[in-house]
Amino acid sequence: QVQLVESGGGLVQAGGSLRLSCAASGRTLESFIMTWFRQRPGKEREFVGTIIRNGDTYYTDSVKGRFTISRDNAENTAYLRMNSLKPEDTAVYYCAATTSIAVNIPYYYTPSNYEYWGQGTQVTVSS
Repeated sequence: QVQLVESGGGLVQAGGSLRLSCAASGRTLESFIMTWFRQRPGKEREFVGTIIRNGDTYYTDSVKGRFTISRDNAENTAYLRMNSLKPEDTAVYYCAATTSIAVNIPYYYTPSNYEYWGQGTQVTVSS
């Protein structure tokens, strides 16, 4: 069993930065694909970005160039660095993990394809 715990959320002004952490316990992160989702008020949970086993990263268009996903296998932690934050980035951010190896990357865009989830951390960006 894997437990994921997010941290690092908070209130920030537009243009500011935050770094979210997703600490894993129970198994090493090396064997997982780690993905960040977010859920904005009144919206469905949506894909933000993912880092696959070889370290390649993929992002939704709205965060490309502003957000960066990384992982530290020694710390068993994944990160989401968010720069140039906008009010529309306000959401609860979740990390998720799966061991599934997909034929194509869009498989990882779907929340139901993940076995493990963190509890979420609130990010609020003021204008």
